[in-house]
Amino acid sequence: MIRLFRVFVPSSVLALLLSEVILIYTCYVVAAFIVLYEDPQVFLLDDNGLLRIAVVVTCIIVGIYFHDLYAQFRIRSRIVLFQQMGVVVGVAFLVQALLGYLRLRDLLLPTWLMIIGSSMVLVLLPTWRIFYSGVVFKAMGLERVLFLGTSAAVQEIGRHLAEHPEAGFMVAGYVDNMDTCVELEGGKILGPISELREIVESVKPDRIVVGMSERRERLPVNQLLDLRLSGIPIEDSLTTYEATFGRISTRELRPSQLIFSSELGPNHGRVMLQSIYSMAIAIVGAAITAPVMLLVAVVVRLSSPGPVLFRQRRVGKNDVIFTLYKFRSMYRDAEATSGAVWAKQDDPRITRVGRWLRRLRLDELPQLFNVLKGDMSIVGPRPERPEFVTELAQRIPYYRQRHCVKPGITGWAQINHKYGDSIEDTITKLEYDLYYIKNLAPALDLFIMFHTAKVMLLSRGAR
Repeated sequence: MIRLFRVFVPSSVLALLLSEVILIYTCYVVAAFIVLYEDPQVFLLDDNGLLRIAVVVTCIIVGIYFHDLYAQFRIRSRIVLFQQMGVVVGVAFLVQALLGYLRLRDLLLPTWLMIIGSSMVLVLLPTWRIFYSGVVFKAMGLERVLFLGTSAAVQEIGRHLAEHPEAGFMVAGYVDNMDTCVELEGGKILGPISELREIVESVKPDRIVVGMSERRERLPVNQLLDLRLSGIPIEDSLTTYEATFGRISTRELRPSQLIFSSELGPNHGRVMLQSIYSMAIAIVGAAITAPVMLLVAVVVRLSSPGPVLFRQRRVGKNDVIFTLYKFRSMYRDAEATSGAVWAKQDDPRITRVGRWLRRLRLDELPQLFNVLKGDMSIVGPRPERPEFVTELAQRIPYYRQRHCVKPGITGWAQINHKYGDSIEDTITKLEYDLYYIKNLAPALDLFIMFHTAKVMLLSRGAR
């Protein structure tokens, strides 16, 4: 895996992305030589032709990303693939039309160049996807991973690798003192820990991941040291878990790993920088969305009795209580009898207009003023209510540690996990929050904000 924007990305996905950029670009360059009667090199080099093509290529690549075709690039239906590519190219045409309407003609492609080039993309891009998935990906080979131990985290990693070969790994097997007849996710028990050296010589793994529950008594330190010095990478299962899932497993996390970690954030310089660009984004965002907020305020006021803004106490950085602002999406006094409860699917407390506001995320626009007040950042863990924090902190280890940074309007947990209404969902989102706190950086914030646009456009996770 390769790390970009503080996120682990499989090398096979990056190779696919790069190859598709080159392929799409080539289609439009070839179309320029087919369509243009004058010297195409003049158009490409002297008339911003390469820049114009880059605009179209960017639109198509972003469209592919928004269709989750880089998260799941294995072909399950060729018909659906061609349909998705048709939608993506259609959006590129709409962007060209918008640029023409805005009179940005220096960014427009000639009509027939756009038609011929797009036709080539519609044929060649899905064909390349099918070829890449069936031939190139298999030819790249998979890195063989041998697991030492059978902890819950190890088995979860094994299950994920078996279901997602595009990650570039395959399970070579497990080494543990269990019955060798036991079948685990993605592989089987190859033998006891005492035979680790012999198993490694037989299996020849590219990587060993250690995930044992009682290391002090069973960890074969000398054997592992010899194997590491022989050139085989050896990782702790928590490190592999973090790279595989983009979150930190709290089930096997020990306080000493947090206390003595040199990587655990947040870095003070990055936190200060985050405050600066969060404030700048909030100022620009509030100015741009002011007409929208005014319209939403009128609609909320007319749709049901009650105040336009919904004010609620939330827990911020260092457990400081602040008032969160949202457009009201529930009926007035919705919790008068029930008290504080989590939102749920088809919540009867939500108004008809409020349901649309939540789906489009428009109810959260007033939180820009929370950012301007300094209570929140643009990106960070979701702020929770004090009533829930008290209960969750007692039931979930490390829960209060998420309050070492400012909460955010959007965040790593929000874009990676559904809206949760259970303890299990809360634990999963906490693991994402801990990953974010550890890796807090402008690059990761940029990635989250870009991905948030995708989540909003596709109306995912709203309740």
